[in-house]
Amino acid sequence: MRGGLTEPGPTRPDLAPVRGIFQAASTAVVVLAALALFVSACATGGTGTRDEGPAHAAAEAGASPSALPSAVASPRLDRKGAVALLRSDPKVSEAVKRDLEPCGTDQYPVDLFYGDLTGGSADDVVVNVVTCADLVGVGSYVYREEDGSYQNVFQTEEPPVYAEIDRGDLVVTKQVYEKGDPVADPSGENVITYRWVSGRFAAVYRTHSDYSDVVGTDPTPTTDS
Repeated sequence: MRGGLTEPGPTRPDLAPVRGIFQAASTAVVVLAALALFVSACATGGTGTRDEGPAHAAAEAGASPSALPSAVASPRLDRKGAVALLRSDPKVSEAVKRDLEPCGTDQYPVDLFYGDLTGGSADDVVVNVVTCADLVGVGSYVYREEDGSYQNVFQTEEPPVYAEIDRGDLVVTKQVYEKGDPVADPSGENVITYRWVSGRFAAVYRTHSDYSDVVGTDPTPTTDS
């Protein structure tokens, strides 16, 4: 949900049910086959559901990966775990870290999205930090899980900004203000689509929309070469 403080959707169980097993010659063979699948699933670990949808927020591409302590690594981060990850990341600015205080009882101001953005062995996580008062995005980050630790592979800290996953691409939206615009009434927005190419995110598509345009007017697209 754009700018909301909701937890990610229900996660897929770590151990997927065994489906479509052909009838074996004997019951013992079936039991052994099921046991082998169970042990394999335990060894590899499952991936959760993938939250993919339209996007929100502008950005800085090409953040070089920085490995963070494995102590904060987890197959699925909750908000509290995401806050610990951000606080331990030296790339996250002190200004953003100051906003990582609960808005209420354990209600940390972060949104999480999971999905396959980088082709890794586990789902990547997109973390958006928003303000408690007006839910304005102040920072967006992508972390890639690898060998038990998270790597910061993308970030932008140019508010108001928000990032999401759309069909395997990272989509970042930044609201645009003209002189005199109140905070609650921006003039438009820029939407940038990023794709994982050669070990980094590259901008491949941009659109600009003016909120004052007549309803139905198409945004102006620009394709990055």
